[in-house]
Amino acid sequence: MSITANHISKSFGDTVVLDDVSIHVPDGKLVALLGPSGSGKTTLLRILSGLESPDTGVVLYDDTDVTHHSPRQREVGLVFQHYALFRHMTVFENVAFALRVRKWPEDRVRRRVRELLDLVKLGSFEQQRPSQLSGGQRQRIALARSLAVSPKILLLDEPFGALDARVRRDLRRWLRQLHDELKVTTVLVTHDQHEARDVADQIIVVNDGRVEQAGTPAELFSSPRTSFVADFLDVPQPLELIS
Repeated sequence: MSITANHISKSFGDTVVLDDVSIHVPDGKLVALLGPSGSGKTTLLRILSGLESPDTGVVLYDDTDVTHHSPRQREVGLVFQHYALFRHMTVFENVAFALRVRKWPEDRVRRRVRELLDLVKLGSFEQQRPSQLSGGQRQRIALARSLAVSPKILLLDEPFGALDARVRRDLRRWLRQLHDELKVTTVLVTHDQHEARDVADQIIVVNDGRVEQAGTPAELFSSPRTSFVADFLDVPQPLELIS
């Protein structure tokens, strides 16, 4: 399923957070929204998910207008920087939660949860509690929980931001491998240009509520079109930008 956002604007009070933003996320691709803090990327993700409504503009999943649909109606999986796992529940119960809310039969719940725990390489941890896991393991459980109901879209907001550099490197390699296996259309919000380059099929650079440039990692790192993109990616500016 593809995602298209056309002419999205959003303000909070007098502060313009998104200013006439249009993006396209192709079916089955992993696209990174990359930019500094305060650039509008998280607000854009929340509008794509249904957690926020735009002041103007539309959001399409394939050709369906979902601008005013809730996250549940949109069938999205959401993962945030802070894992939001239920501390009093086991790993198994955390992943099973959304399935039980939807009143799945218990035998089907157990099959699905064990399938997902095996997928994220944590099948032996189902009776552990979140406090007994490392940060990287907790984030993988959060991702398994988001995948439980087979979402059409996966939206990740700085999922590795609270982890140390080595764990982040390991998890982004793992995320890329997982995406290649599942092929779920995925949008990743990050401020880390190395993370975006390593995992994304396409990168959309956002700054001050606008899209600066979109393209493949190779295109952006070799041919930045604005001084901001060159500076943010820490690559040399083309001569035409210098002059």
